[in-house]
Amino acid sequence: MNGRTKDADRRRTRMFVLGAAVLALFAAGIWGGIRLNGGTRHAAEHATLDGVKMSGKVGDEYLQVYRNGTWIDLPVKGVNMGIAKPGHFPGEAAITKEEYARWFRQIGEMHANVLRVYTIHPPAFYEAFLDYNRKAKEPLYLMHGVWANEENLASTQDAYASVNTDDFVQEIRRTVDIIHGNANVPAKPGHASGRYKADISEYVIGWLLGIEWDPSMVDATDKKHAGMQPFQGAYFKTDGASPFESWLARMMDETASYETEKYGWQRPMSFTNWVTTDPLSHPAEPSATEDMVSVDPNHIVPAASMKAGYFASYHIYPYYPEFLNYEQKYTSYVDQRGKPNNYAGYLHDLKAAHRMPLVVAEFGVPSSRGLTHRSVGGRNQGFHTEKEQGDIDAGMYEDIRAEGLAGGIVFTWQDEWFKRTWNTMDYDNPDRRPFWSNAQTGEQQFGILAFDPGAKRTAVYPDGDGGDWDKLGVKPVKASQAAKPESSAASEEAGAAQLQSYRVASDERYVYIRIDTADAAGKSVPIDWSRTGFLLLVDSAAGQGQHTVPGGSGLRSEAGFDFAVDLRGPDQSRIWVDSYYDLFHYQYGRQLQMIPDQPYASRPDNGVWHPIRLALNKGMVIPDRPEGEGHIPFDSYETGMLRFGNANPDSPSYDSLADVCASDKDGMVELRIPWQLLGVRDPSTHEINGDVWKNGLAAAAKTDGLRMAAVAYDAGSANKDQPGGRTVTGSIPAAAGGTLRAADMNVYSWSGWELPTYHERLKASYYVLQNLFKSNVKE
Repeated sequence: MNGRTKDADRRRTRMFVLGAAVLALFAAGIWGGIRLNGGTRHAAEHATLDGVKMSGKVGDEYLQVYRNGTWIDLPVKGVNMGIAKPGHFPGEAAITKEEYARWFRQIGEMHANVLRVYTIHPPAFYEAFLDYNRKAKEPLYLMHGVWANEENLASTQDAYASVNTDDFVQEIRRTVDIIHGNANVPAKPGHASGRYKADISEYVIGWLLGIEWDPSMVDATDKKHAGMQPFQGAYFKTDGASPFESWLARMMDETASYETEKYGWQRPMSFTNWVTTDPLSHPAEPSATEDMVSVDPNHIVPAASMKAGYFASYHIYPYYPEFLNYEQKYTSYVDQRGKPNNYAGYLHDLKAAHRMPLVVAEFGVPSSRGLTHRSVGGRNQGFHTEKEQGDIDAGMYEDIRAEGLAGGIVFTWQDEWFKRTWNTMDYDNPDRRPFWSNAQTGEQQFGILAFDPGAKRTAVYPDGDGGDWDKLGVKPVKASQAAKPESSAASEEAGAAQLQSYRVASDERYVYIRIDTADAAGKSVPIDWSRTGFLLLVDSAAGQGQHTVPGGSGLRSEAGFDFAVDLRGPDQSRIWVDSYYDLFHYQYGRQLQMIPDQPYASRPDNGVWHPIRLALNKGMVIPDRPEGEGHIPFDSYETGMLRFGNANPDSPSYDSLADVCASDKDGMVELRIPWQLLGVRDPSTHEINGDVWKNGLAAAAKTDGLRMAAVAYDAGSANKDQPGGRTVTGSIPAAAGGTLRAADMNVYSWSGWELPTYHERLKASYYVLQNLFKSNVKE
């Protein structure tokens, strides 16, 4: 053998040895870094212990991941993701692979390290998730939920009923097979289905079993199976557990057993829990069902064979249940900032009550226009700007970490149009919620990714720039020069705004109105609200409404107006509703007797207008207060108040809660009104609220459009307790003999739709969390 051959043999030997070493490192799970475009990509790794593979496990305080041959803490910086998008119910599983891929990239760029899903998604989710992680610089781990059938649990009131246990076990096994890329799920209405071939098991860092457990069902299960022997499984057992807790231990044992025996894998285990069923006692809780039963994770113990470990997970919000606002040890708790913080106080106690790491699996506030519940600390359920949403979410995450919890998962990634909220759900059509966006419903807008109307951009933004109206080609409804009110002399003075025209447009979320004015010389100048006000009068429901124009001018109308939009400047503008058409008053005054039932309200055309209100709380008694001091009265707020600001997301002064923008350059005013504030139950099918006094709260009707009139009035003649003013200075249409004729009024009609148009937009809250997660780099 010559020298050249010997050198070649030595090179081949060295390459073989090197290759074998690399393979050995991979097999041992200690190959930690892969070079990617000049940087290091940290691929997910796994360790093998007693023949069981694990990419994650539970440490003393945190979940842990395996990296470079050692276990390191992974404080959870997560986001939840639902399974719906506009135009579809969750059970349709309509999100595409391209959408998932885009969202995973954005979540990664937000510096989140964990994604949580509640149920099985379509195959596209797992394929896109695997594709993302194969290329990402840092792994995005997954906490996978297993959904329990709420309806069956509620109807049987017994977790042990075969319809519950058998179904849940099947769902567990199906989900385990899916994350290992080994499932073919047949089509079933309301469920994802298809061939699942993407093996993402390396990236699944935990199981979260179940749902927010109904306390009545838990209590009924415990009573029905009282005296049950402790559960003893191969991977979990119980110690002092209730029957329902034993059922959960059994389900977790089933999950670990199935995955370990079939695939040789384990991962950290938990079940979904929430404040309602926590193990603490809450003496200030006014609702018996909110503190009637506990589901205590401490009563479930992992066996030595459960290598990956066990952690607790809770959904925790700052505004509900009520004790969070009234329990003094929480409202007076001082946080790491030196400020009172009920949320941090509760986290402190909950952490102390658990012997295992605790993850807050849901937290957040919505950026909705509508408000659903107040929090003593201002972290309310709704009526936050997108920036405020981000600041509050970030503050809660800081509280979670400061109180020593294992991390948190923001609720939620995308807005969810199909959702309902208790104080608005009686005013819309439940079968049509996914097809339009209700700005009044808080549950729809927890997302940090918005779905805004319009295929590429929203058609109209109230921002002081009228160019979008011109692009739309919306024709103005102009004032007639044929006649002016006798009282209009005051408006002839130089600088006073005179009504010139109005325009109307709409989309899947709002009705948009633009008013144009000019002074006596025909020059368009900014409006002086100390001198001029405007009424936009809307007739939506046929056969009812007010026929006297409000304000005391004596002006009449052939059309019956159901709504009056009163514009009189910042902090003074609001929408009023005909008292006969006031669903809030009908529901809480006549039906529930929680507010005074005004006898005039049941008479059509009674001349009385009401502010538009939403309920926030029914009356209650705080049980730990001295007698006579614990009564909390019924609470509501005026949701018809209109906020001035710039509603264009591209503007540096963007205010996502802005309703009205008055131009500072000319006499133009733009506003956007949520459909629900005009009595519309479903704009996609032209469904409106009907005559509730004749047919009840669910009364519905169809409308051909919104008949409208516009009135200008002297601001000095305005009334405090009703819309409008005594001195009318102009109207569209012009009055004839002191009456606005219905035939002269414009009827705004719109095309219905079956599928909405929308586009995605990252909210300001996304960027707040991005900065927080980027700075919070301990992993």
